[in-house]
Amino acid sequence: MAAVLVLPSPWPKIRGFLRGWLGLFRGQSPPWAPALAVQGPASLLEPMEEKDGSDETPSFLDNVFWMAVPKKRRTIEVNRCRRRNPNKLLKVKRNIDYCPKCGHAKLKHLLCGYCYKKIRHESSIIKAQIKAQEGGPHRAPTVETVVLYTGEKPREQDEGKRIIERTRKRPSWFPLD
Repeated sequence: MAAVLVLPSPWPKIRGFLRGWLGLFRGQSPPWAPALAVQGPASLLEPMEEKDGSDETPSFLDNVFWMAVPKKRRTIEVNRCRRRNPNKLLKVKRNIDYCPKCGHAKLKHLLCGYCYKKIRHESSIIKAQIKAQEGGPHRAPTVETVVLYTGEKPREQDEGKRIIERTRKRPSWFPLD
């Protein structure tokens, strides 16, 4: 069993376009038009009807997004000047220092990233203790929280405050006040 693919010919549209333009110049179009010959079964030899503009199948170019295209090619010199512009190059950092606690490199005006990880870890443990002590998210007291480490006792200033006790030595980066 053989399959035959029949595609509509674009010639009726082209013929109509040419007739319209030639009719403007001559007053009438010539009776010529190119023909397409296809070998196939007798049922395919029936002429196809010309379709109106409303029933026309869309062309594949109808869905193409047309964009602007540069008229001239950029030269190698222009491209290199644009890419190697001093404003686009990486700046040399001269404000790099070493953390006095851990020795990792850091910017002078920022906290060391390695030390900050330790601070975040300790803070998350303290938050978990606070959550366990309160028993729920809406039961937090409206008082200040004080964190006491091993060997520390509450001071006079800490009366009436919520006290969280940690069973480890106070880290050097976690100040008392």
